Amino acid sequence: MEVFGQRWADYINRIEVNWRRLVEEGDTVIIPGDVSWALSLEEAESDLKFLDSLPGRKILGKGNHDFWWCTMKKHRAFFEKCGITTVDFLFNNAIELDDFIIAGTRGWYNDSDAANAPDNADFEKLSNRESLRLKTSLDAALKLKEVSGKEIIVFMHFPPYWNGKESEGLMSLLREYGIKKVYYGHIHGNYTVAPCFTYDGIEMSIVSADYLKFIPKIVK
Repeated sequence: MEVFGQRWADYINRIEVNWRRLVEEGDTVIIPGDVSWALSLEEAESDLKFLDSLPGRKILGKGNHDFWWCTMKKHRAFFEKCGITTVDFLFNNAIELDDFIIAGTRGWYNDSDAANAPDNADFEKLSNRESLRLKTSLDAALKLKEVSGKEIIVFMHFPPYWNGKESEGLMSLLREYGIKKVYYGHIHGNYTVAPCFTYDGIEMSIVSADYLKFIPKIVK
């Protein structure tokens, strides 16, 4: 990632130093996508083992560059073979933690003119699929909330609202389920954007690694 500018200099070491300074074994770290440039699960092994070696539980979401991502069954079999024990996934599910219930999905670009969008992408199909995945995750979260009463917060790779445009299907679900906090990544190289903004009653916070200077953001 160093090719993307000085902000990324020595980023792997900075991630590890800051992580070990702030994260303890009983903590959970959520990484909403773009975990590895690997093109296969086998190629991602060293990156996944690096995360596994750090303190705490890690929950990974899918980003638009996670081409190594496959089925949960294959992930778990691979993790067992490699001895990866502290990494889990947020994908068509919800997870209850100490203070919150987390739900989420990758999301998608807000419009077909978005910069860096894949050529010939079927925006309607992909947006609808992500909406279905978010609904599946939120339904699972709602069942957990009925028991614990904890707040549901959402982690996505793409911001559901950005630059004056919203992903209508995703935003509709966030409103329907009463979500008040969303954390997103994907936006890189933009360091003047506010750390959080409120749109239609929903607080949205950026957690891209370079924006955070590779210092984990504490979710309160």
